[in-house]
Amino acid sequence: MKCPFCQHEETQVLDTRVSEEGDAIRRRRRCGKCDKRFTTYERIELVMPYVVKKNGSRTEYSSAKLRGSLELALRKRPVAAPAVDKAIASIEEKLLTSGQREVDTGYIGELVMQELQRLDNVAYIRFASVYKNFEDLAEFQNAIAEVGKPAR
Repeated sequence: MKCPFCQHEETQVLDTRVSEEGDAIRRRRRCGKCDKRFTTYERIELVMPYVVKKNGSRTEYSSAKLRGSLELALRKRPVAAPAVDKAIASIEEKLLTSGQREVDTGYIGELVMQELQRLDNVAYIRFASVYKNFEDLAEFQNAIAEVGKPAR
């Protein structure tokens, strides 16, 4: 770790503490050359993969867009906010643990459909009708029949 004052490369750690939130480590350091003290923080860096859209363009992942899609499908449905938060956390965990640097919107859509099917069948049908671009009544009927099948 370089000293921020004199750029000397040898510093000594005097004290190490975990932050109150438990999400960072605080270290007090002293420069071996100029003897000045400074603090460094060590934090976890979670990097969400980029999203590749259908047209091939890439954009940063947006938790707000995911929440908006879920809330739109769940509008006026009896699903509690903590359940929505849990679904979002589950989707984001799957994105992080996928190990991929880029994911296409189709993969995210499938994750959303899985969570909506678990939360509320009506919301699932709403989302699926837009996501899968239903064009006639038969496609709705097939989706409803699929939801009505007992889980294996």
